[in-house]
Amino acid sequence: MLKRDAGFLSLIAISSFVAACGGAPASDGAAAEGQVATNEPTGPAAPPASCTPLETREANAPEQSPAFTGQTRACGISSNVSFDVSVVATGLENPWSVEPLPGGDFLVTERPGRLRIVSGSGVVGEPIRGLPPVSAGGQGGLLDVALSPNFATDRMIFWTYSEPREGDANATSAARGVLSTDRRSLTDVRVIYRSLPAYPGRLHFGSRIVPGPDGKLYITMGERSDAPMRQYAQRMDSHLGKVVRINTDGTAPGDNPFADDRNAQKEIWTIGHRNVQAAAFDPEGRLWVVEHGTNGGDELNLIEKGRNYGWPLQAYGEEYSRREIEGAVTNLPQFQQPVYYWDPVIAPSGAQFYTGSAFPAWQGSLFVGSLRDMMLVRLQLQGDRVVGVEHLLEDRRQRIRDVRQGPDGALYLVTDAAAGELLRVAPRR
Repeated sequence: MLKRDAGFLSLIAISSFVAACGGAPASDGAAAEGQVATNEPTGPAAPPASCTPLETREANAPEQSPAFTGQTRACGISSNVSFDVSVVATGLENPWSVEPLPGGDFLVTERPGRLRIVSGSGVVGEPIRGLPPVSAGGQGGLLDVALSPNFATDRMIFWTYSEPREGDANATSAARGVLSTDRRSLTDVRVIYRSLPAYPGRLHFGSRIVPGPDGKLYITMGERSDAPMRQYAQRMDSHLGKVVRINTDGTAPGDNPFADDRNAQKEIWTIGHRNVQAAAFDPEGRLWVVEHGTNGGDELNLIEKGRNYGWPLQAYGEEYSRREIEGAVTNLPQFQQPVYYWDPVIAPSGAQFYTGSAFPAWQGSLFVGSLRDMMLVRLQLQGDRVVGVEHLLEDRRQRIRDVRQGPDGALYLVTDAAAGELLRVAPRR
């Protein structure tokens, strides 16, 4: 099992590991900004220890202790909201992302490589023409899709996908294109970002693409997570295990934290992630990501420029083989602690901060889909702490791959199945 503290792993060993990986020391990003890495969130006080945790199952790593109160097994809460769940459309093959369009329709990606429009009345359109080739298999395929903030005038969309590379290799890429006025094809298609390195076999591709309030694109990355690939999460010459930030034309912004580091990929925003499958900006303009962890180590992280989130040197949980994570501990001072972690895991995918008026009791909540536990998770936050958790849609027993808020204030979900569904969660009438 994982050891509890930094006493089992010297800072010299950490520096040696990162140097061997070809990267900068773990604290370089923060140092470049004149900051010191913090070891826990700085929000208001956590809820009292006497609250009743919603999670009651045995932990995969019961000997581990959270770094601060409320970091795991948050209080169970209930919003007492009445809602109806309706099926908008069905027959979608492993849908990965849903993006509401102006006017009430939806863009939906299917992992095998198809992008479709689903009408508000549930009509599933033919695949949109013009996508570049997609390498579909394992966790790879056509992944996230997002509208340009100026979609009403430029009709631009962005998407991420696993791209076939030279030989048998593949890796996560991002592209953009203009949706035709008849909405049947894409024009002016350009690949604007290619992660490095490419690798044969099955990677953890991530991946979400989120337009930021600063006009930049934030893309989340995974890594393969076997022993040879884990090192890349700490390597500065690699995009794997990172959150990257690019301009909409694919260039790296000059104010990225490692833009002047000749040994680093210029697109890197944060490092030390495992497999980020959810990302969302909150109403304050802060980026949050949720990543698949080890067996007992799914994480919610608040993303800050240049920070190192520790993987694979700092991690909760254990290997899925039930062995300890070799060389890792749970709390090292130069790495960011997760705001929250799940043990057992929920296999999170998709995230949305709710800002609509249809559900006043949910305003400010973070919704996260769960693949493993087949439910929708509502997290209540105060500042940068999780103070309560609610489980929704458990009775449906469906793998929730993505969740988005529609213009009508309803939540729209896609379920990961060979005949996946687009669901609408709306106030009960």
